[in-house]
Amino acid sequence: MKRSGFADLPLHGGHVPPWLAARMQTLGAAIVESILLEYGPSEFLTRLSDPFWFQALGCVMGMDWHSSGITTSVLGALKRGINPRAAELGLYFCGGRGKQSRKTPDELLQVADNRGLDGVALVRASRLTAKVDNNAVADGFQIYLHSFVVSAAGEWAVVQQGLNDQSGLARRYHWHSHSVRDFVTDPHTAIVGQNAGTILNLVDARADSAQRALLEIACDHPEKTMRDLEQVSRHLTMPRQHEVLSRDVDLKRLGAILAVSYERQLRDFASLLLLENLGPRTLQTLALVAEVVHGAPSRFTDPARFSFSLGGKDGHPFPVPLKTYDESLSVLKRSLDKAKLGHTDKLDGLRKLDHMVRRVEEVHQPQANFDNLIQHERAISPLLAGRTVNDDRRDRQLSLPLLPPS
Repeated sequence: MKRSGFADLPLHGGHVPPWLAARMQTLGAAIVESILLEYGPSEFLTRLSDPFWFQALGCVMGMDWHSSGITTSVLGALKRGINPRAAELGLYFCGGRGKQSRKTPDELLQVADNRGLDGVALVRASRLTAKVDNNAVADGFQIYLHSFVVSAAGEWAVVQQGLNDQSGLARRYHWHSHSVRDFVTDPHTAIVGQNAGTILNLVDARADSAQRALLEIACDHPEKTMRDLEQVSRHLTMPRQHEVLSRDVDLKRLGAILAVSYERQLRDFASLLLLENLGPRTLQTLALVAEVVHGAPSRFTDPARFSFSLGGKDGHPFPVPLKTYDESLSVLKRSLDKAKLGHTDKLDGLRKLDHMVRRVEEVHQPQANFDNLIQHERAISPLLAGRTVNDDRRDRQLSLPLLPPS
C-alpha cells in the first residue's frame, strides 16, 4: 500500500457558512464529474491522494487557503454532492469526522453489496490505514477524521486527518489503493511535516528488525529495543499566517491566468473557447478551475494560487465573490449538461483554456503584480457581492437575514 501524500495544516476555528457550503457542494460535484467524464474514476482517486491537488481543490472552492478546515469541509461537500448520484457516477464517499468515521465499515459493506465488491477486504483496508497512521507511525497525531472513497470497480483512496494538541497542527494523510502491496512493509510514499525530531515508523521497509523486536516483546523477551526510523520525502506544510503572501504563490503562473483573463484579445479568444460571453473575473475563476480538472501534478506546488479563483471565507486573499461563484457554476453546469447529451464543445473548452494559459505562461512569462492584484480584488469585491464570515457575524448582530444562495 502506498500512502500518496501528507500535509501539515494549522488549526483554524470557525465554521463553513450556509451560503458557502451550498456552493462548495455544487462546485465540488461539478469538478469531480468533469474529471470522471474526461479521465475516469481511477484518475480522480489518484488526484485525491495527492495532498497538493487536494489543497488546490479546497482553495478553488473558496475555503480558507491554508487551514485544517479544508479537509473536513471539502470531503463533506463532496460526500453530499456525489453520493446522491453515486450509482450513476460509480463513486462512493464513506466515513467522515467523529461519529461519521465510525460508520465507515457499515457504509462500505452496503456499497460492496450493491456493487458486488469484497466488503470484508474494503473494511480491512479502512481499518488498517487508520491503524497505521494512528499507531504504527508515532508522530504525535491522533486520527479524528477518516474518509474512504471507493469506485464501482473497487479502487479506493483514503483521506484522513489527525490532531496534535501540543503543536497546534492537524496532519492530513492520503492513501491510494493503486499501489497497494503490503500494509506493514514500506506502505508510505511520504511521511514528512514540520521537523519535530525523530519519529518512530514501524511500517518502514527498514523497520524489519523493529517489527521483529515487537514480536519478541510479545513473546516475553523485553530486552530487545526497537530502532527509531525517519523517512524524508515529498510533503505539504502550510504556514500559520492567515494572509496569502507573494512568497506563497508562483507569480509567473498567476500572471498567465491574469493575462488571459484581462488582456482584451486573449480574453475574447478564451471566451470563444468556452462559447460564452464571459467577463474577465469569471474567466479568471474558470481558468483556475480548468487547471484543477486538467492540470498535471507539478502544477499544484503552490496551492495558495488557487485561492485567487474565489477568495476565502475569512477574507484572505479577498472575500468570496458570490456573483462570480454563481456565474462560474452556471457555466460548468451547462457544460456538463450538454456533455451528457453528447455535445462536448463547452466541456472541451475548459481543457483548451488550460492549454492556452500554459502557452501564455511559457511564451510570454508574465509576472503578476501581487500587491496590485490584492488591492484590485478587494476594490471590486462589493460589486461582486463579496462575502466573508465576518459579514455573517455583523448580520446576526443587526438581526438581518442572510441572503440565500442563488
